[in-house]
Amino acid sequence: MLTSARLAVIALFVPIVLAGKRGLCWTYFDGTLDPGVFNNGDGEVVAIYDYETYAPPSTNGNGGLGFIGMQRCTDCSSSPIADLASRQAAQGWATVFTLNEPDINGITPSEAASWYIEYINPLAIKKALPAVTSSVTSGEGLSWVSEMISACAGQCYFDYINLHWYGSTFAEFQSYVESANSQFPEYQLVITEFALQNPAGGQADQVSFFQQAFAFLDGASYVQLYFPFVATSPALFEEYNLSGAELIGTGSCLYNNDGTPSAVGDLMY
Repeated sequence: MLTSARLAVIALFVPIVLAGKRGLCWTYFDGTLDPGVFNNGDGEVVAIYDYETYAPPSTNGNGGLGFIGMQRCTDCSSSPIADLASRQAAQGWATVFTLNEPDINGITPSEAASWYIEYINPLAIKKALPAVTSSVTSGEGLSWVSEMISACAGQCYFDYINLHWYGSTFAEFQSYVESANSQFPEYQLVITEFALQNPAGGQADQVSFFQQAFAFLDGASYVQLYFPFVATSPALFEEYNLSGAELIGTGSCLYNNDGTPSAVGDLMY
């Protein structure tokens, strides 16, 4: 028997029947990897996004997962805002993510609200507000989201609050997610990037963290989807995003360099 929570997830990706919460945070440099290795039929891994409105570059398309388009900037050369509606219609994705960390990238809540009303509202699909950092600085993180909602004046139509988190402990992560739910209890959460920030124990520490985090998120009825950072290999991460690899470390990568699931990847299914 399907619960209401599972029905809600299925509605994200009709006609594909899905039930889990886990997803792949894909990158533009993952063309040699296969997302389908995580789609083993048990329904735990259900979604994939790549920060763009074009399909994930890979050896196996979406890997049988539900693709979520993302308009990561107000207008990108790789994902032009003029092509947003046509790409969504052509590819058939049923959920859209918006703006990547505008709270630390010079986009004001008012600017984001006006942009959202013009370009995102018209899409008759599930929608997430811009993905924000876990910064507690005034005007950033959850306070930025609150300010955007106020600037929307009831005219922004959305289904999800979108969160990113990097930190030192599972307790910090749990507290952050719970505080987001307390601040926005009427909305479901999607966590589209999260990992420990370059822990001393490397991959072993990331495994321990994600074991706790996955159990917590799976049990949180207010969490719709979550995407551990990042669905790539250590070699690709260091080659194409060295600053990110140095900040987060390579221990949270879901793939080994040979394209098989890593120790963290093995937790996904």
